Amino acid sequence: MAEAATFPATFNDFLGNTVAVEHLRTAIAAGRLPHSIILAGAPGAGKYTLALMLTLAIECERQPRDLWSNGVSLASFCGVCHNCTRILTAANLDEEVDKAVAAREELRETDKKDTRVLIQPHPDVLIIPPDPPQLLIKLGQVRSLIHSANYLPSEAPKKVFIITAASFMKEAANSLLKVLEEPPATVHIFILAENPGELLPTIRSRCAMVRLGALPVEEIEMLLADRRPEITPKQRTLIARLAQGAAGKALSFNLDEYMASRNDALLLLRNAAAEPDHTALFKMTETYRAGAEGQQKTSALLRALSLLLEDLLLLQAGTPELVRNIDLRTELEQLSQTLSFQWIEQASRGLDQVQSGMRRNLLRSLSLDAYASQLTNTAR
Repeated sequence: MAEAATFPATFNDFLGNTVAVEHLRTAIAAGRLPHSIILAGAPGAGKYTLALMLTLAIECERQPRDLWSNGVSLASFCGVCHNCTRILTAANLDEEVDKAVAAREELRETDKKDTRVLIQPHPDVLIIPPDPPQLLIKLGQVRSLIHSANYLPSEAPKKVFIITAASFMKEAANSLLKVLEEPPATVHIFILAENPGELLPTIRSRCAMVRLGALPVEEIEMLLADRRPEITPKQRTLIARLAQGAAGKALSFNLDEYMASRNDALLLLRNAAAEPDHTALFKMTETYRAGAEGQQKTSALLRALSLLLEDLLLLQAGTPELVRNIDLRTELEQLSQTLSFQWIEQASRGLDQVQSGMRRNLLRSLSLDAYASQLTNTAR
């Protein structure tokens, strides 16, 4: 079992990217924080945690400061004032989203359609997650942001908005542009992005970009040894590579679930590289059914397959030391000699199409069947 991540008590407890974090804290203390910031980084890099910590530093009633040796002031937060404690109720984002979705399900059918998922831990802080089931930022959510941004803060120094994904519906992205072009003086907007390229160029050009880089594998291993001592050294080495330099992802990594998803992903690759076993293949895709559980399972399968495809490319590029699924090194080397670069590239493009289909709420089992058949046919 993966442990639940503990929210950092101070900025000193935030792992990695020290220089970027200190620049942001300096800007807050000096009153020069840009109105719109894109926090970019891999899943589990700490984007949401950092955005919430910066929000605390902006809104904290006590406004504590740390000092560098050269006298430069760094913004911090107390964690105990009325503003801090309310904002911290949103520390577990998944839990808050689940509550909001459950509350929407209790509404009448006519009201459900017009109700968007929004998390508001404080009157002046609004958190906007991707709206299920398509998992996109929708127009209604952005309209709520714009409506709130037009009013002065009621209880805190600023209005803060955290948009937790870069996947927007077209109308929502265009609508957000209006507030980014002329942001009110009392507003700060954080956009969290795994891939900033998903955002419109016009959105990117109106925001400051802060990238959270990957931590070294050795540092992740040391962190796991300290925080998750129940994991064996071999498992620790594997998780450290699979986490792709993201401390939060490593600490919450569920290896059993990943192995189950990877076994299914390997079945797809093995069927493409050898004589296909369609019975086994469709028996596997049949288990990916509708509903929230099916969506999570499909996403996990696609992530595992993406990592395997990346490893195949790394082997073909002559950089085996960068392979993440190190326990499969021998089999991956054999697969890399059988499957061409063109096939791997096409498989990666197909992954994007399946993910796009999921956002449009297409039947997942049919999408996977079609994708599995495509992989098998194009390898011949």
